[in-house]
Amino acid sequence: MNKLAPAAIALALLAPAAIAAEGFAGHDSNQAVDYAADRIELQDKAQRVVLSGNVQITQGDLTLRAPRTTVSYSNQGGLKIQRLDAAGGVYVRRGDETARGDVAVYDFNARVITMLGHVTLQRAGGDTLNSGRMVIDLKTHNTVTDTGPGGRVTGTFSVKGK
Repeated sequence: MNKLAPAAIALALLAPAAIAAEGFAGHDSNQAVDYAADRIELQDKAQRVVLSGNVQITQGDLTLRAPRTTVSYSNQGGLKIQRLDAAGGVYVRRGDETARGDVAVYDFNARVITMLGHVTLQRAGGDTLNSGRMVIDLKTHNTVTDTGPGGRVTGTFSVKGK
């Protein structure tokens, strides 16, 4: 066996986990947030807004869709979003990457998106990743996935010819 083969195999096995770091992690989380839903309930004392029914939230080129989303905010020195919790089957898209999961949390202060439950990530060209949890750090451009179906992270990546 060639000495480079173990390194090539290791890189090939890690490639599906690396696909998330490219598209989502380049997102500018300082952009304005636009939202739309069938119903919006402002809970001012609790400093949150509950959006339900065909919720769509966009921030720049990042789009999140879910049946229900709660947006927590602070109102000290101006309105500032703290956290976004989406549930009921969440779809997040940026560029050619699409992620789906049961729930998602976008922590605006930490600039971290966490997706939980039956997480799948797909990229144009056939790359896929399946896991139980995916954490995308928008500051460091790092993505970590773990606890996939059967306790494993699985995926498929395409190999482009010369």
